[in-house]
Amino acid sequence: MFWKSTYNELVKIAAKPRSYIGMAAITVLVGVILFAMKVDGRSYIAFITASFEQTLSFGGNLLNGNLMAFLVLQTLIIQVPLLIALVTGDLISGEAASGTLRMLATKPVSRTKILLSKFTAGNAYTLIFLVWLGVLAIGLGRLLFGEGDLMILKSDGLYILQNNDVMWRFLCSFFIAYLALVTVATLSITLSCFTDNSIGPIVTTMAIILLFTIIGTLDVPVFDNIRPFLFTTHMASWRSFFYDPVPWNEITNSAVILFIHIIALLGIALYKFNRKDILS
Repeated sequence: MFWKSTYNELVKIAAKPRSYIGMAAITVLVGVILFAMKVDGRSYIAFITASFEQTLSFGGNLLNGNLMAFLVLQTLIIQVPLLIALVTGDLISGEAASGTLRMLATKPVSRTKILLSKFTAGNAYTLIFLVWLGVLAIGLGRLLFGEGDLMILKSDGLYILQNNDVMWRFLCSFFIAYLALVTVATLSITLSCFTDNSIGPIVTTMAIILLFTIIGTLDVPVFDNIRPFLFTTHMASWRSFFYDPVPWNEITNSAVILFIHIIALLGIALYKFNRKDILS
């Protein structure tokens, strides 16, 4: 019964036009970035390597699909949470607003299973979304620009990762990025349990992300003890896989904190949803 309920939730998500807005937006944005780099990417490479040309000699295909994939992910990963919340923030409140939540409650399925079905379906949509982003970023990037070593400019210097040492880093980084997006999806689902308005959870989710991001970036001592426990602090941990050596301890810590947020938010959602008045 649980999996049938989850399947029905996936069908509902697939039937909503807003579910395709994010897919379309990502497709267009990736296309714009790749087009811009195809036309003027050489000047971008020249800008990166300008300060190192006196001591280093660069050869090979620096403007390659690996670099394009990294640039796409770094540019768009900030916008992706909004596109995820656009769908998941409507899973409970949308049905409450339309009155179909009452019908769900009359079925021989507990409220806990109903919410977990929506949670699972939302996570499945998030995974599909992220896979589509990966296909566009890595697949289309390599198709248009070919393969090559990945050159990354960081605050402490220029790093170059060999082509055969890159793909596993992308796969691992997608896992951490998925965990971060599931946290956002769980937050929006939890907020969705508190209202019958579909817009509220979406806007509130983005407001919380914005607030936490500001707290995380402000170099103020009063926030030093809070910053490490904010989920937004760890949403960019996927980039750590492109360090050499990889800081496994930091990545593990980020994964644990994100997982704790997911469990805590899901617990709040279950508590609220099981006590939600769906008759008024």
